[in-house]
Amino acid sequence: MASKDTKVTLYWLEKSRSHRILWLLEELNVPYEVKTFKRKPDMLAPDELKEIHPLGKSPIISVESPATSEPIIIAESGMIIEYLCDHFGGDKLVPARYVPGKEGQVGGETEEWLRYRYYMHFSEGSLMPFLVFKLVTDIMKAPPGLPFFLRPIPRIVANQVENQFVNPNIFRTFDFLEGQLKTAPGGGRFFCGNKVTAADIMLSFPLIAANTRIPLEEKYPLLAQYVRTMENQEGYKRAVAKIEQIDGKFEAM
Repeated sequence: MASKDTKVTLYWLEKSRSHRILWLLEELNVPYEVKTFKRKPDMLAPDELKEIHPLGKSPIISVESPATSEPIIIAESGMIIEYLCDHFGGDKLVPARYVPGKEGQVGGETEEWLRYRYYMHFSEGSLMPFLVFKLVTDIMKAPPGLPFFLRPIPRIVANQVENQFVNPNIFRTFDFLEGQLKTAPGGGRFFCGNKVTAADIMLSFPLIAANTRIPLEEKYPLLAQYVRTMENQEGYKRAVAKIEQIDGKFEAM
């Protein structure tokens, strides 16, 4: 468990994955400082973030502890979430790994834990790439500064990419997720069962963001309900309120 003298700073970027780290900090009741950043007109992260981490992306956290002489800088959502859960009582957000009596055995893992570990990787590995492609094709349809008479050309190209590659993969993924919610352990409303896990927090950004561009309600009612449930979690709402207090408004995407 972390020392009471440990200091966590979150470098939060608007409309980014960093919001789920803010939610996690609220969920774990970790004392923290948040520093907010705005995107540039081209929607890229500001150069100031490169002063924190060479890639200049968000989320990033720094951790100052009596055990270290220099702050530890951690990037990538999955690593940040696992690090914070390891040191700040995050076991409440991680399902029990083994079925009683099968500790340490191959195949002795619980379904809840297997789902948890899978979705910790699925969010960035399988879901986000197609949603980023969708964002890119949306931008291609109306690129800023392009003369009016040329606008149909990138729109045609973007529509072809969407129809042949992006949309089929997105909807195949949503079909899978809808089925996973139908079969959640214990009939739970979350992907790993009856309670929120760190994997749900990982999934919160791509699914909430997706719902702003691809309304889920008609075809994916369980997924749409899941998004509403996530947005109504107290930790998520506290994180939103924190940003509204600092920046005056919050936008998921």
